[in-house]
Amino acid sequence: MLKLFTLLVAAGIASPALANDTLAEIKTGGLIFAQSDDVSMAEEDLFISASEVRVDYVFENSSDKDVESLVAFPMPDISGQVDNNSAISDYDSDNFLHFSTVQDGRPITAKLQQRVISLGIDVTDEFAKQGIPVLPYSQKTTEALAKLSETIRKDWIVRGLVYPMGAGDAAGVDLVPLWTLRSTYWWRTTFPAKKKVSVQHRYKPAVGGTVAISFLEGGEPKGERFEEYSRKYCLDGDFVRVAQQRAREAEAGGANYTESWISYVLSTGANWAGPIKRFQLTIDKGKPGSLISFCGSNVQKIGPTTFRMTSEDFDPTKDFDILILNPPETAQ
Repeated sequence: MLKLFTLLVAAGIASPALANDTLAEIKTGGLIFAQSDDVSMAEEDLFISASEVRVDYVFENSSDKDVESLVAFPMPDISGQVDNNSAISDYDSDNFLHFSTVQDGRPITAKLQQRVISLGIDVTDEFAKQGIPVLPYSQKTTEALAKLSETIRKDWIVRGLVYPMGAGDAAGVDLVPLWTLRSTYWWRTTFPAKKKVSVQHRYKPAVGGTVAISFLEGGEPKGERFEEYSRKYCLDGDFVRVAQQRAREAEAGGANYTESWISYVLSTGANWAGPIKRFQLTIDKGKPGSLISFCGSNVQKIGPTTFRMTSEDFDPTKDFDILILNPPETAQ
């Protein structure tokens, strides 16, 4: 059972942020492997920060035969919406998380599968027929949508693929994407008999957040948002008291602190044999003056901004969420 862990350094707080000052974090996780009773995960070394996620695995094939497997990295869904508040920063690249992977020291060239879903219906082939790029918010997509014929525009509006913004008929309005893009990188690999295989992958997480601290209500620890944060990030009394103190300082003229949210899907693809023999998680909060809170056990501070927890025979059944309160630039 997870124990509460909250680290207090310098922190600050301000009034709750408005909805249009918020970026929604997008959950990502690790690799997914085809089911195998012969391949176990000997080690997983996971590093999480606001700028990079690194995962280093060691797999072991205990059988006397080679095991061929399909490996996949599911990218988070990108859903179009009228008010875009996604934390994705690179809308013009299919590899919008800058994902890369290496196996036994050799770079892997993964294949990319992309599907376009609208109202539960796969419309990928139709997008290809019309020459529409699948990334909802890319500049090329915007330009291609503007060139659709009036007949297709009206049809796509009726079917909920796009939303018309502006006045006038269908031919005279901008079209906002409403479809969902599902992307997965995948490749085939072999786990040799009686041997260990190392796999590493890296990507840039989609970090959400607000321009101010949002979990206090009138400077007090109450309300639905506070209760949600308490469950999700394991806020404790010391954390809350420091937040309240900084809130009062902000009201007296101090600068706003901001929230950053990072979510990692620990439970993704646990198809190997048995639990993870050795699991290690390292978290970097970025700035020495930041405040960080998350749910964990046996956490140790190993540097000015880094924290680590380890576990033996680890069974990843829950996702992992991190809250970072970032100080103003003048209070690093």
